[in-house]
Amino acid sequence: MHHVLPPEKYFHWRAGEITRLEAFCDVVFGFAITLLVVSLEVPRSFEELMHVMRGFLPFAACFAQFVLIWITHYRFSRRYGLEDGYTVFLNVLLLFLVLFYVYPLKFLFTHILGGLVGMETLEGVGWHDTSVLMRVYSSGFAAVFALFALMYLRAYKLREKFALNPVETLITRVAIEENLALTGFGIVSFFIAFKEPGLAGMIYMGIGIFFWIHSSIKGKRIRLLHEKLTAPPRKAPAPTEAPVEN
Repeated sequence: MHHVLPPEKYFHWRAGEITRLEAFCDVVFGFAITLLVVSLEVPRSFEELMHVMRGFLPFAACFAQFVLIWITHYRFSRRYGLEDGYTVFLNVLLLFLVLFYVYPLKFLFTHILGGLVGMETLEGVGWHDTSVLMRVYSSGFAAVFALFALMYLRAYKLREKFALNPVETLITRVAIEENLALTGFGIVSFFIAFKEPGLAGMIYMGIGIFFWIHSSIKGKRIRLLHEKLTAPPRKAPAPTEAPVEN
């Protein structure tokens, strides 16, 4: 079967053909990215074209956010193929958040990154408005990855049904930890935004450091557990013959 992402070394994907739920989710993600594009007017002059080109960096940041969410969703769907009522409900909530946050996300990144590429500062956006924008973004960020944590928690509870081996069970627990950590980053940023909106944004720079440390530790545990389970059994030493007495 053809996969968008290569299969994982330590996890056997249990999903079969692409289901209607996965197809529907892909359509919604594609529509969300389309909204980022169609919100731009067709330039009618060179000056307008340059203004659109300066919006490349904010657009790229928004695009990267949606791709990250899509990859996380795709990997979960392929790993378990889980589509019970509870998981479908979580998926619907996720898609709602993705669509709802298209324009707030673009507005925020235009406000933050626009100055780096020579775009004009958004009118009427002061300290209080920036604080509100960061709270809106942080609440959505936390909600999205909290939903992923709940999805993986559901899969972990059904680990016996899926016949997950010890390595796959550990990978599922690691995924829960990672998504809870991302949720925590969003929550911390949300509360900091009340006092220091700039610092609230800088909090997310710690995500890379967290994943570097966490992946190093957990990745080693996963490899060692896999090697332990796949190692050939040790052969028992051959019995030695007792010396013959003359």
